[in-house]
Formats: sequence, C-alpha cells, structure tokens
Amino acid sequence: MVAKLQVDSDNDVIQQCIEGNTNAFRLLYQRHQSKVRSLLFQMCGSEALDDLVQEVFLRAWRGLKQFRRSSQFSTWLYRITWNVATDQRRSFAKRNENHTQVEVEQLFNLPENKHGSPLQTLHYQDVLYRGLAHLSFDHRTVIILHDLEELPQKEIAAMLNIPIGTVKSRLFHARSALRQYLEAQGVEL
Repeated sequence: MVAKLQVDSDNDVIQQCIEGNTNAFRLLYQRHQSKVRSLLFQMCGSEALDDLVQEVFLRAWRGLKQFRRSSQFSTWLYRITWNVATDQRRSFAKRNENHTQVEVEQLFNLPENKHGSPLQTLHYQDVLYRGLAHLSFDHRTVIILHDLEELPQKEIAAMLNIPIGTVKSRLFHARSALRQYLEAQGVEL
C-alpha cells in the first residue's frame, strides 16, 4: 500500500488521511518536510527548528479536514509554516522585550572575525543570512519564498493572503535593501 501512495497526488493522499489512513500522512510529511524545514530555518534560524517543524505538521494534521482543495496542499502547508514562523518571532520578541531593539538577526548571530573584515572568514552564504536578518520579517519572507524557494508570486500572495501587488512591492524593496547591505559588506554585485 505504501508503494501505491507514492504515486498518488497530495489530494489523493489527503483523502486517504481523512478516511482514517494514518500512514498516508507520513507520506505527506516525507514529501514536504525538507521544504518546511528549509523555510523555517531561513525565517527563524536554528533555534527550536525540530519543534517548529513538528508544530507545522501537527497543525496540518489537525486542520486537514478543513483544507479546501481549491488550492495546492503545499500552498496551504506553507501558510501554516509562515504562521508558525510568525508565532516564533513573536515569542522570541516577548522573551527579549527588555532589549531596546529586538531583531531577528539575533537568530542568525554568526561570529565575526576579530582580526579583520567578516568577509575574510565568512562564506558568502553567511553574509547573505546576515543580510536577510536585517530585513523586516515581511520582506525576508517574500524574498525567501520567491528567490530562494522559487515559489511563484501568485502562490506567495495566496499563502500570505496579500495582493500580488504587495508581493511585488515587498520583493522589490527586499532586494533593494539586501543589495545595499551586501554592498556595504564589500560584496560586489
């Protein structure tokens, strides 16, 4: 039965879940967990990453009967992922409310070289993560979903429940801010 599940579409697997086949949900998890993990890492960092992934799939399991099949399962799941990331960000901010400025960059607190430029010891990816951490949560989310995860703007708009024009605007501003940050760090674009 597991071999048959692997060729079924997400909607077929969801139907099997609703009909009581708990093993079918395992297939949905296997299909989507790496993308969910990647999104959460990029939006929240590594703190409690396993717990966040578990929370996404727990919410998905609980809400599976309410899933409207007019959209893709992945879009719905990424919306749950975004909600979990937002909740994590709020929780992080509450824990650190005594600080004058709480930025998500603290989640990406990478060590810098004390003897020279950070670029001398950090890889480009590390500098990119620092740049992403300087963006607002909304801008970072859109640029991660579009440029790193390669989701179409229309799907991002549906996932975040915002107009496509807002996605385009946020993407433009996020790229501009990221470009400025990278140039300030000495990265030639």
